[in-house]
Amino acid sequence: MTWNSTMSSGYSSLEEDSEEYFFTARTSFFKKPSGKITEKKDVEKERELRTEFSKEEIWQRIEQYNLLTKDHLKMTLGAGGVYTGFIKVQMDLRRPMTVQGSQTRAGEAFYLPQGVSNTLHVSSKTTVKEVIVGLLSKFTVADNPAKYALYKRYRREEQVYTCKLADAEKPLFLRLVAGPDPDLLSFVLKEQQTGEVMWDAFSIPELKNFLRILEKEEQEQKDAVIRRYETYRQRLQEALLEVRGPS
Repeated sequence: MTWNSTMSSGYSSLEEDSEEYFFTARTSFFKKPSGKITEKKDVEKERELRTEFSKEEIWQRIEQYNLLTKDHLKMTLGAGGVYTGFIKVQMDLRRPMTVQGSQTRAGEAFYLPQGVSNTLHVSSKTTVKEVIVGLLSKFTVADNPAKYALYKRYRREEQVYTCKLADAEKPLFLRLVAGPDPDLLSFVLKEQQTGEVMWDAFSIPELKNFLRILEKEEQEQKDAVIRRYETYRQRLQEALLEVRGPS
């Protein structure tokens, strides 16, 4: 696996079952829905569960993919059956990241701006774990890759679902199966969920930094509640004065 990147290029290069939980705008979270499904959906599900194709199938799918793509980021099939292409990953990180040091001090923690994404050039052999390592390297992050997880986000029947990917899964294969439409499939890098966090992977300064952030957020919430009830109290007092009239 090789890693090449430039901040100006906008994309980088990477050459070389966990239980599913779903999140929607209408519900908190739930496991995969069960129930009777049609034969057509059975066929679609079976197709999704496939982990490899024949060389002829791969060639056909790549041809179709390249015809549909609108951003000129096409896939290429090599002589040995290994194909390469591009995946775009959104960085949805809420906790501070520790940098290795460049323009900032080594070991300093910072927040990544919301909405940042990176396009990686990967092969059909590139795993989820390698993608995570590559993304952290791109942003010179010194944190343990085990703190992060790659998720796939996809739409089905007007609902948007998010599912954590296993370390050994191949994102480019998923991209090939889904096609180039980001509404059908996109990738998101997140921190491990609270119940899955490997706290031993954090250093003492990082943990102390988290505590400071939590204390700050807690105080901000307290101040907001106090301001809200002070406003309510003032309005109630004004209303009482209007009802009672001048004394």
